[in-house]
Order: sequence, then C-alpha cells, then structure tokens
Amino acid sequence: MPSYDSTRGRFRLAESHLAVLGHRTEGEEVPPELAEADRELREAGLTDHEGNLDLLLSPLVSTLRAPAVVLHVEALGEHGTLHHGVTIGDGYVYSHESWPGSAESEYVRLEPKMLVWALARMVNLQAEDTVDVATPVIETTMAVLDAGLDTLDGLPGLTAEEGLERVTDALRAAGLTRRPQLGTLARLIAGMRSSWRMTAAWQGHDEGTPAARVRGFAVWDCGPLGYWHRELPAEPVLPGQVDDTTALKLVRADAKEVWQMITGLLPSVEEFARTPQQPA
Repeated sequence: MPSYDSTRGRFRLAESHLAVLGHRTEGEEVPPELAEADRELREAGLTDHEGNLDLLLSPLVSTLRAPAVVLHVEALGEHGTLHHGVTIGDGYVYSHESWPGSAESEYVRLEPKMLVWALARMVNLQAEDTVDVATPVIETTMAVLDAGLDTLDGLPGLTAEEGLERVTDALRAAGLTRRPQLGTLARLIAGMRSSWRMTAAWQGHDEGTPAARVRGFAVWDCGPLGYWHRELPAEPVLPGQVDDTTALKLVRADAKEVWQMITGLLPSVEEFARTPQQPA
C-alpha cells in the first residue's frame, strides 16, 4: 500500500502509483489496469475521490515529471537487482530507494548538499579495512568472468576453500592462466558482496547542439577485498554492446576514490544545454 510518513516527509510508492499520478496530473482517465493502484492512493489519502492530488505530493510529482538530472543506481546482490536513484528538479531534489521483495520504493526529499552522501549510502560505501591482494589490476575477457559467475549457484554447501577452488578451476578452463590475476579474480567472485553501476543523465549539448548526455561507472563491492572499479567495459553499456570477447578490466579503488567518482557524475553548469535568449 502507498503511504506517507509525516515525521520524515517520505512516501512509499510503486511504479503503478506513479503512473496513476501522471494520468491525474494530465487530467486523463486512469486506465482499467491501474484501477487498483488508483484505489490504493485514495485509501491512503494521497488523492481524493475526484482524483485531485494531496498538496504534499505536488513537489515530488513536479520533480519526477520535469527532471533536470536523473541519477540511477542498479545494484545486484544476494536478493536480486534493486533500483535506487535521485531526481533533481527545479527547486527540489528527491531520492528513491527500493527494498528486496517490495514493489514500492521510498521517496524522500533531499537537501542538495546531501546529494553525494545519499548516493554513497545507497551503495553502502564504507571506509573499511581491507586485506592485501596479489594484484590491484585484473585484465581478461567477459567470457572468463561469465565462466566464474556460472559457478556461484553451486557454491552453497561447499566450504570456503572448496568454493574458491571451483571458481578458480572455471576461470582457468576459460583461459585465465596468469597466476596473480587468476587467484585474485577467483577470490573476488567468491567473496563479492554486491555489484552496482551508477549513471547520470541530463539534457546537455554536443558542440553547442542540445543533446541528451549520459555518463556512469560500475563497481564491485567485495567486502574485505575492497572496491573494484570496472573500467572495461566502460559505462554506460548499451544492450548488445558486450559479448564474450569484450575486454574486462577491474582496478582496485578505495572508498575515497569511489566517493570522488560519485561526485564526478554530477554535471557542471557548463554541461547543460543553454536556454535560447529571449528577444527583448
């Protein structure tokens, strides 16, 4: 059910609820497939029987409908893929975070100066102590990575040593034979806590011509083994752009470097499309 928490100014809304709000804002009829979501919004007091939005929703809806910058986080962990992010609008900034097994996300208004902190929290960025590894750089192919990842479903029930040996054998069979990289990549795959990618999109310009702009980066969170920046394939990765022969490059990074990568996603004033000057 959608809901509102007045103590923290936060909403819980699913995509279906946002779709209803979009139709209501445009003065359109809500389609039959969204009737249940429409009813839930009324029962939660977020719309009335005529479909008018509660005033508390206005800043959120206006921000989502006319974003200046959209930051998206796709995080893959033990419970599947989760989607989080931040939307920057004209005067408001809202974050949204999903929860495993729930169709609803939590939407919260942010102070702009807390933006990077909020994004760092979404990926659980921690300045933890890490252990030494044989090499801080791994270069191989996506086929080798896929071979290692394919072993993960068979690791439960094995000892840590047995699991690591199985991953190592799969990587070696796929063609990774350089000992330092083989051992390190096997440990990373077996000990991976999560992997995530973060992208920013906005209306910018290409040599003065208005154009959509996107940039991003991807990271493996391997717990005590540290953070690993996936330099190749570089984000943003488009559908069909990666195959077995695509180069994979992982570079170890500390929490401070990851924080700087997050900060670097945000577009500067000069990167936005220029508004045409109005005649006097």
